[in-house]
Amino acid sequence: MESTPTSPGTSPGPQKQGCMVGLFWIDAENVHLGTPSATTASDVLLTPDSLRVVGPEPREWPWSDVTSVEVIGAPVRSTGVRWAGRAASVAAAALDVWVPGSPEEMTVAVSAGDSRMETTVLSGAATAYSRREVELSRALLARFVDGTSSPAVLSNWWSSADPGVLRSRGREAVLEEWLATE
Repeated sequence: MESTPTSPGTSPGPQKQGCMVGLFWIDAENVHLGTPSATTASDVLLTPDSLRVVGPEPREWPWSDVTSVEVIGAPVRSTGVRWAGRAASVAAAALDVWVPGSPEEMTVAVSAGDSRMETTVLSGAATAYSRREVELSRALLARFVDGTSSPAVLSNWWSSADPGVLRSRGREAVLEEWLATE
């Protein structure tokens, strides 16, 4: 864990940075759909009360108005292909020929009432998500939309967990745990 600079009057200590679980990025401040953007690109934030798009075209809807949330273009690869990609990246880095690529983009489509808005967010997966991880994430989003779950489950988990970096099986287990929470 890393520590961050402190302001006068506060004691230094370890700070959790953020964690990707499925299509979600969770940190002390927010639950994001996709990875937080460091540029002017849009971010999609999930709160217990609303879904909010921040960026060039900000919008916000209470969950009661949202009729669907779709994530289109999430990078999915089989386990074998993901491992081969990681091996190639390690080999390229060892030979000093590796140049990191940009995160893949995904489209988030929000339907509320008679309107539909699409915005682009960045994938949090280093190479790709597992198919199961995407399926579980989409199922959880559907539960937010139908009101049987809340993004508060993710925030509560973050505040009580010390997840470190989770591998795909660990992320799938956490998503399954959230889906089991009523």
